[in-house]
Parts: sequence; C-alpha cells; structure tokens
Amino acid sequence: MKVSLLRRLWVTFSIWVIGCYASALNRFTVCGAERIPGSGGVLVASNHISAYDTIFLPWAVIRRNPLQMLWAPAKEELFQNRIMGLVYRSWGAFPVRRGRDIRAGKQINVLLADQKVMLFPEGTRHKDGVLGKGNRGVGKIIYDTRPQVIPTALTGVNRWKFPALGAKGGVSFGHPLDFSDLYQLEDCKETHQLIVDRVMEAIATLLRQEGGNVDAG
Repeated sequence: MKVSLLRRLWVTFSIWVIGCYASALNRFTVCGAERIPGSGGVLVASNHISAYDTIFLPWAVIRRNPLQMLWAPAKEELFQNRIMGLVYRSWGAFPVRRGRDIRAGKQINVLLADQKVMLFPEGTRHKDGVLGKGNRGVGKIIYDTRPQVIPTALTGVNRWKFPALGAKGGVSFGHPLDFSDLYQLEDCKETHQLIVDRVMEAIATLLRQEGGNVDAG
C-alpha cells in the first residue's frame, strides 16, 4: 500500500511526541524492539490492558522503523467524532464493527502482504492486566496471510492516570513465531485455534518474564 511521504512524516513526528510523554516524562521501557522485522508483512500481536496501548505500541515499533506505518483496526465508536476520526485514520487506524466485519478482515489481509499491523488477539481490554483467551479469528488471519508474527506483552500502563508523571510501564517484544507445522494442517476452526493459542502462550511467557499477570485458568 502506497502512503504519502507527508503522512509518514506526520506519523513519525506524532509517535516521537507520544514517546517523549511515555519515556521521558514517565518510565515506559521498550525491550526486544530489534526483533521486529524491518520489512515484509508483520503482525504485532499484543495483550490489551489500557487505552494507552494503541498509542504506545506505535511508538515502540516505529521509533526503530521511522517513516513506516503501523496499521491498527479499532472499534468504530472511536471514529464517530469527525475530527478525532480523521486523526486516528491519519495514524493508520481504521474502524471495525462489532462482531464479524468482513470488510475490515479483508483490509487486514491485504495490509499483511507487506505492511505492519497491530492486533489484540483477546479482542477486548482486560484492565486488571490478566491475560485472556485469544480470538480464533486472529488464528484464521495468520493462517491465510502467513505474516511474521511478533508476540508482544504490555505491562503497567493499565495503572496510569492521565496526565501521568513518573509512572512505570513497558512493552516487551518476543522472537517471531514459527507456525510451519500448523500451516500443514487443514484450514479449519481447530487449526485456527491452535495458531492463536500458540500466540497467546508466547505472550504469556513474555508476561511471566516481565512480572505481569497470566490467567491461570
């Protein structure tokens, strides 16, 4: 997908402003960003604990990949305000309807051919920080598009109060996951669940390393 230089400059500038807030005025740390491929289709699959996630993840990813985009599906309610909707779109967000949104799914598949996309496999925020179950639909996306999948763990930002100062939080990126064995299986619900389960286990492992919460159930 072609993106104008002006838009890419705007996104890069915006995330550096956000980064100053996150990591200069607060104590938001980034670990493992060098594991994010610089090119090709990349799916950044993260747990979801705060509204801050959707702005801090782009900072963590794009600061090592300037002038690139990190596309992100977002609930359509965020776009009801025209001005804010334009801002979100300029950053690479696009609306998704609740339930099964075929159009958004196709857009994600097209983007993952050669772009970076951010997804929250849980499908909803868990403000208590406990990791939930992965949505099978994300497994289907991975099976269909075969991107490089980077498991990602966010911690701490669910406790931030705006405007936060000196607050602790962070993001940790894991190594790209290997699904070659699962790609040999039939294209069915069971296979898609196995794929997203592998993603969630990798996120859980990162959370354990960072002292985050993992749902024991």
